[in-house]
Amino acid sequence: MRTERFVISDRRWSLIEPLLPGKASDCGVTAKDNRLFLEAILWRVRVGAPWRDLPPGFGDWNSIFRRFRRWAEHGVFHRIFETLSGDPDFEYVLVDGTIISVHQKASGAKGGLSIKPSAARKAD
Repeated sequence: MRTERFVISDRRWSLIEPLLPGKASDCGVTAKDNRLFLEAILWRVRVGAPWRDLPPGFGDWNSIFRRFRRWAEHGVFHRIFETLSGDPDFEYVLVDGTIISVHQKASGAKGGLSIKPSAARKAD
């Protein structure tokens, strides 16, 4: 992995690190690779690739996915977003239509999104 191409600067990392699970003060396993894990998530968001296409340098894709789900369920990403939302240089917290695509049927294409008349009578 070319760490010089990572997104999270040392300044941002100093803001994020105390919010993450796996600190020495937490019960359970101490996380040694929280920064690499976050870089894997940011790589996936930037590229738009499926989890299975994560480069091997980030680790096992399935382990990263399971950890991502745990953190999402426990609100870790919400805490990170709240902390970084005031930082104008952290552009990867933005999600727009260029990152997320919708299936054609979700936008009303043939076979999807049909509007059915109400069973209620019309107002006289």
